[in-house]
Amino acid sequence: MSAAPPQPHFPSPYRRPSVAPRRALRVKTPDGALIASFAYEPVRPTTAAPLLMLHGNGEEHGIFGPVIDAVLATGRMVVAIDSRAQGKSSRGGAPLSYELMASDALAAMDALEVGRFHVMGFSDGGIEALLLARDEPKRVRSLLAIGANLTPEGVVEEDDWDIAGSAGALWAWADWLDAADGRDVDASLLTPGATEARTTAELLSLMLAEPHIEASSLSAVRCPSTVLVGEHDCIAPWQTKEIVEGLRAGGSDVRLEVLPDCGHGIPKERPEELCRVVLELLSRAERP
Repeated sequence: MSAAPPQPHFPSPYRRPSVAPRRALRVKTPDGALIASFAYEPVRPTTAAPLLMLHGNGEEHGIFGPVIDAVLATGRMVVAIDSRAQGKSSRGGAPLSYELMASDALAAMDALEVGRFHVMGFSDGGIEALLLARDEPKRVRSLLAIGANLTPEGVVEEDDWDIAGSAGALWAWADWLDAADGRDVDASLLTPGATEARTTAELLSLMLAEPHIEASSLSAVRCPSTVLVGEHDCIAPWQTKEIVEGLRAGGSDVRLEVLPDCGHGIPKERPEELCRVVLELLSRAERP
């Protein structure tokens, strides 16, 4: 019995940073994951707090290339990580969760000896950014959540992408590879391999099962915040409203911005406008 090779869900093109990181290291977690962490340092550094960047599901930190360049130009250090099981980071043994990935990001900041920082996250990274701002109010100086959700129901599944179906096809392909490997089929020649297929399926399944964040818990956030979505985002408007209202309940300075004629992929679709939003928030957060 055969299985159909899973179709790739190719990301749209994007620009990586124009400079190399000053430091690139692997931070080991208690469960054995190695989190690839990158520190980009400006030519003329200032004393401003660094900005931590967290990418979306199945991506790597390079999607923020133009933003990294723009922030470095202000004299501020940027820290970007590849979330576990993505990019250059390994899987580890713990069950995947957004809380776990947020703790990975915090471990990376500790390894780089960064105390207080600003945080920006996109999609899955936006969820992690919300958790960091909520749970580490003494360390997070500002929050930018891009296309984030609080519950799986807050995501409107796109017509051209059946997430559950894609995950199921990947699981089936991995199982077939394991069973077929032998005289007639050398499984190492086929793409994706069984391990990659299972990891990708696990990451997709995470979006269907999590997060489960109470909007009221966001009242613990104390820093200036911006919530950014596209006009045609896959994040349901009622979910974005819950995030904004939850943040405002804590009395912090919160702004909502909706980019017209834009979908979910803001870092790739509208990097120039994302740069504008990031720099405005950083300026607002550090205003006397």
